[in-house]
Amino acid sequence: MKLMADETSALVVHMDSLSANEFEVRVDGETVKGVFKVNGLLSFKLEVKPSLTKLVRDPFKLSKMVQRDPNLPMNRWVRETVGAKDDIVRPTRTLDILAVDDGEEIRRWTITGAWISEISYSDFDSASSNLIEETLTIHYDDISETWQNIN
Repeated sequence: MKLMADETSALVVHMDSLSANEFEVRVDGETVKGVFKVNGLLSFKLEVKPSLTKLVRDPFKLSKMVQRDPNLPMNRWVRETVGAKDDIVRPTRTLDILAVDDGEEIRRWTITGAWISEISYSDFDSASSNLIEETLTIHYDDISETWQNIN
């Protein structure tokens, strides 16, 4: 059976999905370059007990390349966090994590009152050519999710 070009195009099925590698992170509105991954982001979780139901805000991890410029938004936040030492008042930021599809924002998670509780690094290894990875454990006060193009 031979199909004509216009008949073939009718057989194309579009998938409604997102690729894990198409995302963007912003700190207080500034785009962060060099983010490798965001792990453990929960937009909604309930703890349900017989006498109590409450929202749970588990921390998540953000891994990025170590960058030299101390004035980049993440480096400023890391420096302020380390400088605060064990002070109960933590430097906070607003983070936006955007899911992107073909360059278009599809969904956004806005994390407010975000603060860093841990900073760790990948192995320094003279036999490796991998980039050094900095992983931040982030706690937060609230998270909201925005869906784009809802009609």
